[in-house]
Amino acid sequence: MKIAVCVKQISDPSEPQRIDPTSLRLTRASKAILDDSDAYGVEIALRLAEVAGGAEVLLVSMAPNQEVQGVRTGLAMGATSAVVVSDPGLAGADALTTAKVLASVVQRIGADLVIAATESTDGYTGTVPAQIAAVLDWPALTFAKQIELRGSTLSIQRQTEDGYDVVEADLPAVVSVTAGVVEPRYPSFKGIMSAKSKPVEQLSLTDLGLTVDVREQVVAVEDAEARAAGQIVEDDGSAEADIINYLTQIKVL
Repeated sequence: MKIAVCVKQISDPSEPQRIDPTSLRLTRASKAILDDSDAYGVEIALRLAEVAGGAEVLLVSMAPNQEVQGVRTGLAMGATSAVVVSDPGLAGADALTTAKVLASVVQRIGADLVIAATESTDGYTGTVPAQIAAVLDWPALTFAKQIELRGSTLSIQRQTEDGYDVVEADLPAVVSVTAGVVEPRYPSFKGIMSAKSKPVEQLSLTDLGLTVDVREQVVAVEDAEARAAGQIVEDDGSAEADIINYLTQIKVL
């Protein structure tokens, strides 16, 4: 059994971030790290692999400049290997393009199960896992707060506003997990050392036989407006009318 975990390598948020004046996109000069939200997916995959016995956990990532620092963290946690897709043609890729690329890798490695975070901490589209499932024509089990694998049947507790729903599907399937679903393990010193020798396959669009039409384009970047001083309403008997008038102006009422 092969479990593919989609992981994103993001710029370290603790370091200063800069916008490239030409592309108007975030520069990738700072250190890349594994997105915190993806650590939960890696942990879930490792636990399922232990239950399944002998299952492989493969990390799948799309990153510029053949970046591997982030996936090394997942390998240090215990993943078997990784595949990183890096191609200049993917600069500015939108969510659907990303999903098509990741789905192509999933097919290439012959995965039986795909695990992903609900959303990345630097994009927040929350659409990629469902799009991967649609491209693969696999069932999508989303917002999982608990996962159980029974043979070839996957059962999850899908988080809702009122609690959770139990959702089941036969493999192959795509699952998105919520933050806090488990406590991710910390890479041990032995794991960190062994991660350096674990295989990381580098692929391009040509290797995958894909052509993409990236439609996302940044046309302008502007500083956020400074917060204006608030309006103070003193109750002299007409405060209620003043508040209603203000809420009407901003179209709340």
